Amino acid sequence: MQDIKQYIEQHKQRLLDELFELLRFPSVSADPKYKPDVLKTADYVAKKLSEAGADHVEICQTAGYPIVYGEKIINPSKPTVLVYGHYDVQPPDPLELWKTPPFEPTIRDGKIYARGACDDKGQFYMHVKAFELMMQNGSLPCNIKFMIEGEEEVGSNNLGIFVKANKEKLKADVVLISDTSMISMEHPSLETGLRGLSYLEVEVTGPNRDLHSGVYGGAVANPATILAKMIASLHDENNHVAIPGFYDEVIALTDAERKEINAAPYNEEEYKKDLGVAELWGEKGYTTFERTGTRPTLEVNGIWGGYIGEGAKTVLPSKANAKISMRLVPNQGSEKITQLFTDHFLKIAPPSVKVKVTPHHGGEPAVTPTDSIAYRAAQLAITESFGKTPIPTRGGGSIPIVSLFEAELGIKTVLMGFGLDSDALHSPNEKYDIFNYYKGIETIPLFHKYFAELSK
Repeated sequence: MQDIKQYIEQHKQRLLDELFELLRFPSVSADPKYKPDVLKTADYVAKKLSEAGADHVEICQTAGYPIVYGEKIINPSKPTVLVYGHYDVQPPDPLELWKTPPFEPTIRDGKIYARGACDDKGQFYMHVKAFELMMQNGSLPCNIKFMIEGEEEVGSNNLGIFVKANKEKLKADVVLISDTSMISMEHPSLETGLRGLSYLEVEVTGPNRDLHSGVYGGAVANPATILAKMIASLHDENNHVAIPGFYDEVIALTDAERKEINAAPYNEEEYKKDLGVAELWGEKGYTTFERTGTRPTLEVNGIWGGYIGEGAKTVLPSKANAKISMRLVPNQGSEKITQLFTDHFLKIAPPSVKVKVTPHHGGEPAVTPTDSIAYRAAQLAITESFGKTPIPTRGGGSIPIVSLFEAELGIKTVLMGFGLDSDALHSPNEKYDIFNYYKGIETIPLFHKYFAELSK
């Protein structure tokens, strides 16, 4: 541990400067105008893996953005860790809400503000620098492989194809991912599960053109109004999702499981204050931890229609649209839920409009075992680094490739994230604490140490 801390202290500024270089690339995978920048980011990641000590680094082309692969095999008989991360980021919009430019990292109060600071550049880059540290100290105890993709934020459409075609290349004993969060640095935690995802877009069309709302208002159905009513009907008075069959495969938690989940530290007043809300909202009969980690949800991610520019324009729009995501829990399948939503949404549409549902992407929920060698190694690493045993939690987000790795490679995943729920992922002013960044670099070598020892 002393050698690890000494290395980080000696190279502190360089470790931060390199992360800032990475954050300056606007690697937005969702918007084609950023394509040159996404490709430059892949080049940068490959360069840094080589400099860190990887023997073999390649930029693997896909039908979309490339996957950066690197490896260091010290002994084929030793265990192998496959590190996964992603170099693409969410769009920075709305730009006017950023206090500083999203692709010019800025430090305020010990926090790095930039798009991708936490999700996932800051977190996957910890692994690159931890690898460098182990190589420089001669302490790498096991084989390590890196697979850093550029399409996670748009559904990882080409990752499955790559994994299926490269099973031997990716052969490993465990997948290690830092793309999740902890309760806090005072209360370190390890996520033991993730929700799945069904993401789609709906379009409601009324008249064949935008209409004057004075001339036609009251005589023709307004698609924006109809869409609002349809969306409102998707939850009942207890905030349950009101789609027939939606909960059919959901397995109720046992009393013991609920007790364990709710044992984590939680202050509702601080939670509300941080979010700027006067009251929480959610499915009746469940706590905040249960709602955000163990229950399925349906949320509107975007909604538009008609005139939204400056000033007034009295128009009755021809179309209205919304983007909707559903987070899924174990046993729920993304394809089935997508079909249930589609059938229901078409059924509840009134004859006055036409409705179209377009699926975008999805992924399956995943639960990681807490009795594995890898999980135990993560526990020991965090305990040594933080001085506290990590609390097991369930993550509310989705990393669809976790179930893919298990299905195609036959290996489980350890979710050892160092972000915080308050890091504003996918929002303006995304941040990542400098302390968390260095703490990750400190903890990751300990995971490799304990994983190698426990695997003997």
